[in-house]
Amino acid sequence: MEDLMTAITTNNTASEMVRSATSTALRVAARELELYDTGNVAGADEVFAADVIDHNPASDAASGIDGMRASIAAVRDGFTDTQHRILFQQELSGGWVVLHWRMTATHTGDAFGFSASGNPVDINGQDIMRIADGKIAEIYHVEELLKLTHQISTGAQSV
Repeated sequence: MEDLMTAITTNNTASEMVRSATSTALRVAARELELYDTGNVAGADEVFAADVIDHNPASDAASGIDGMRASIAAVRDGFTDTQHRILFQQELSGGWVVLHWRMTATHTGDAFGFSASGNPVDINGQDIMRIADGKIAEIYHVEELLKLTHQISTGAQSV
C-alpha cells in the first residue's frame, strides 16, 4: 500500500505520461488529458466508462460519456496547440488518481460564449478520478474558468 501513496511531481506532457506511466490507473488518467490535446472525441470510449459520473458537469452538459465527448469537442473546436502538462500526480487506494495540470493553448474558435480571439491561454486544473476496469468511472474536476474567460476576452495572462 505504501507504493500507491507515492506522489510524483513532473512537468511532462499528457502524451509523455501516457507512455511512461507506472500503472494502468495513471496511464488512463493521463490519457484523459491527452484526448483534450488531440481533440480525439472517439477516444472517449477507450478512456471513460459508458456510465461515467461527472461530479462537476457544466450546467447544460449531457450526462455520462456523452458529456465527456462534448467537453473534448468543445476544447477541440475552441482551441489549437492545446497542451496539458501534468504538474503533480498521485495514485491512491481504491483506484483513485489525482492530477494537477496546466493547459496552454490558443483561442482560435468559438468557446464558452466567446468568438475566436487568437489570444493565448494558460490555466491550471485538478482532476480526481476513480479508475475501474481500466476506464474512468467517476471524475471530479476544477478548472480556472474565470482566468480562462479573462484571457480569452482580454488577452491578459493573469487574474
